[in-house]
Amino acid sequence: MNFHILTLFPEMVEQGLNTSIIGRACEKGTLSISAVNIRDYTLDKHKKVDDYPYGGGAGMLMQAQPVYDAYLYVMEKLKTKQRPRVIYVTPQGKVFNQSMAREMALEQDLIFLCGHYEGIDERVLEEIVTDYVSIGDYVLTGGELAAMVMIDSISRMVPGVLSNKESGETESFSSDLLEHPHYTRPEEWRGKKVPEVLLSGHHKNIEKWRLEQSIERTKSRRPDLYQKYLSNQ
Repeated sequence: MNFHILTLFPEMVEQGLNTSIIGRACEKGTLSISAVNIRDYTLDKHKKVDDYPYGGGAGMLMQAQPVYDAYLYVMEKLKTKQRPRVIYVTPQGKVFNQSMAREMALEQDLIFLCGHYEGIDERVLEEIVTDYVSIGDYVLTGGELAAMVMIDSISRMVPGVLSNKESGETESFSSDLLEHPHYTRPEEWRGKKVPEVLLSGHHKNIEKWRLEQSIERTKSRRPDLYQKYLSNQ
């Protein structure tokens, strides 16, 4: 799977995504991540990509031309007639979730557009964007961090990225439930013991306990998810 990120800060996303699981997946060719610097495509000799908004107001807007030309560069590189999905990272978008990550992981190419300042000229958004996506109801300085969050989540759903296939299927949100508690050595720490069922070796009882714990944890911490779980039973 290929991720293409249109950004003013390519080093930020490249360094942030070039480690751990994603970094290893890129090394073996399961994923590829390329950051395209929007400033490289401005026609302004000072590399300026923003200007004052028509109608007044606080802040600056990213201009349409450099964003569009950066997009055209990616399209030329892809050499495909099929238009890829372009995800504009914005608090005005639909809130990202696990099912969206799973669905987006089916794509061959995804383009992420990272905004800055007060946003981007609406005309280029109308021209290229297919998905408006948010990671939550709060404002960030730019779209890079949000794009990195989404790319990390989507990547985990791509076959071959995780070394253990099961780990991607049993973690939180995979069945509208939060994960059960986890324990490792030692068996007792600061007076707290590992639940006996996990030491029993009885796999059926362990799975039953884990499901019960997931249900109780979801009911307590995420009642919205718990209601969704109940509705699907």
